[in-house]
Amino acid sequence: METRGIEQMFDFQRLPSDGLILLLLLLYSPVGLCLMLLRIFIGVHVFLVSCALPDSFVRRFIVRVMCSVLGLHVKQNNLHLRDKNVKLYVSNHITQFDHNIINLLTSCHTPLLEGPSGFVCWARGFMELGTVTGSRTELAQTLRGYCSDPEALPLLLFPEEDTTNGRAGLLKFSSWPFSVADAAQPVALRVKRPFIAVNVPESSWLTELLWTFFVPFTVYQVRWLPAVQRQDEESHQELANRVQELLATEIGVVSTQITKADKAEHIKRKRHTVSSTTHRDLGARPRTVVQGFLGSSAGAEDPRVVRMAHQVKEVLPDVPLSVITRDLLQTNCVDTTITNLLESTEQYHTEPAKAAPSGPSRPLTSATPTVPASSPTLKPTAKSFGKSPADRHMSLQDRKTALYDYARRRYIEKHGLDLEENS
Repeated sequence: METRGIEQMFDFQRLPSDGLILLLLLLYSPVGLCLMLLRIFIGVHVFLVSCALPDSFVRRFIVRVMCSVLGLHVKQNNLHLRDKNVKLYVSNHITQFDHNIINLLTSCHTPLLEGPSGFVCWARGFMELGTVTGSRTELAQTLRGYCSDPEALPLLLFPEEDTTNGRAGLLKFSSWPFSVADAAQPVALRVKRPFIAVNVPESSWLTELLWTFFVPFTVYQVRWLPAVQRQDEESHQELANRVQELLATEIGVVSTQITKADKAEHIKRKRHTVSSTTHRDLGARPRTVVQGFLGSSAGAEDPRVVRMAHQVKEVLPDVPLSVITRDLLQTNCVDTTITNLLESTEQYHTEPAKAAPSGPSRPLTSATPTVPASSPTLKPTAKSFGKSPADRHMSLQDRKTALYDYARRRYIEKHGLDLEENS
């Protein structure tokens, strides 16, 4: 899936982009803050009750009712399809509390794959694996031994190994969870909440918990699917792909080949792009504070910018002065602006020579030197559109070279420089 598809699978902004919804969220903020403080106090009691009561139907019912007060509303469908003999539940992954929600409906364990162990791991409802810190193969062997115990509770695993927004597609299922048992019970999960996104990449579980307490409610829809048995000579990856297709069809999303590593790489690239843009903007505007208060029009009236604009105008007389000034405010360099304008594909309305204002160092009586007949045209075009990417690339390179040579010759002739010294 292309970059656009990856963008649709994750919410990189928590707040909505719609102006009306953002206004409603702003009006709701005082209520949300008070609700969050109240729910933090109630959440401590929910935690204590869940620790004090033994694992049973009564405990799950009480905790589920108390979680409704915290804004976590859980619904389930097709409960009759749940096979009590299956030791492995697999589900799509949307929030960092998916395992807690499913554990409200049935007793199961979710092993901690990443993150700190100890009290935080236990408090979040994860199962510690002790000394198992090696590869996924070693982890699968340990869990396979766990499932071989008839008295052991079922395992809940997330083959995606990372979260999505649950609206566009599923990450590629890893094969190791399906090596734990020969049968798996798919669990389709949907999450909805008003105002804000259900999760944001690289956000901590504590931050997500506070936002969950802030919004009015979060609805978890759990749907049980029939158990899937591994067929003869079917590999673990083939079984993973089959279950992935079933869950994608049930949820109404697409089944992708994007992995957890692809998501991490996309986030890293996105972060690098933002930082590069910020760095370029700061470097292009040494007077950032002044321009921040006065705006770009104030920078355009700077005598230094005006002088540089006239220098560029002498080299590129056909480019409007407003376009030159706008690019100079970003680059703060004559050479860089000339290069940008030569490589730009933007079409400009040609300005008459008399319309171009004169700089202080340019006399009004000076005549514009004529361009020799051998000079290349300003915008040479290819005779035909190249059939291959290589041909089209060479055509573009030829055009850029011709434009650069033309601008260089105009500059040398304008200032009476020696062509041999500037070669």
